[in-house]
Amino acid sequence: MMNNANLLLISNSTNAGEGYLEYCRQAIADFLKSYGVSKALFFPFAAVTFSYDEYERKVQEKLLPLGVAIESIHRAHDAQQAVRSAQAVVVGGGNTFHLLKSIQDLALTEAVRDRVQRGAPYVGWSAGSNLACPTICTTNDMPIVAPKSLSAFDLIPFQLNPHYLDAHPAGHAGETREQRLLEYIAANPNRYVVGLREASILRLAGGALTLLGKRPMRVFKAGQPPLELHPSDDLQLLLR
Repeated sequence: MMNNANLLLISNSTNAGEGYLEYCRQAIADFLKSYGVSKALFFPFAAVTFSYDEYERKVQEKLLPLGVAIESIHRAHDAQQAVRSAQAVVVGGGNTFHLLKSIQDLALTEAVRDRVQRGAPYVGWSAGSNLACPTICTTNDMPIVAPKSLSAFDLIPFQLNPHYLDAHPAGHAGETREQRLLEYIAANPNRYVVGLREASILRLAGGALTLLGKRPMRVFKAGQPPLELHPSDDLQLLLR
């Protein structure tokens, strides 16, 4: 049932020198409208230093002109019912731990998983993409709060590392992003991890996984050298 989910998983919300969601907002709108979605249920809980009202307004300004309205779940009188009746689920970026804890506090993990597996498309960026994974163990974020567990929506069978960087800054003697992900697969040898670079999007639709954008993604699996997979490559190994 897992691969029946329809997902758009975006690495980052903003490219350098561009406006918020500028590079991906058309892809979001096109994806949602392809499933007949005119209004999406938005999860703003990754916001920490600004309000949920502000977050909802910020996303609405980008998507409403493209034909998709946004309604934030923080306004719902019955959050469970809001999820059950949602045309689509959209989960914004920010702090992954704060996002997951808020969803767990509202007991919405199973409700979202069930709604997406029953046909509601799911869009996430950054922390929202992390939550589509089995766990949030490969997020880049600081654990500013403690969720009940690290288990997430489990909509895909692999882990994502959004904002994946190859760089090792001059003068930095600590671990690179790759080294940290190599630690993860050493401890979790049965799990693939995808390093999703900036301006990259993964789309899962009709059981087919596709990489959108101009950059390859880096794929890690225990016992195998890292792979560079391009938008033209077959990605189905990640769904097995």
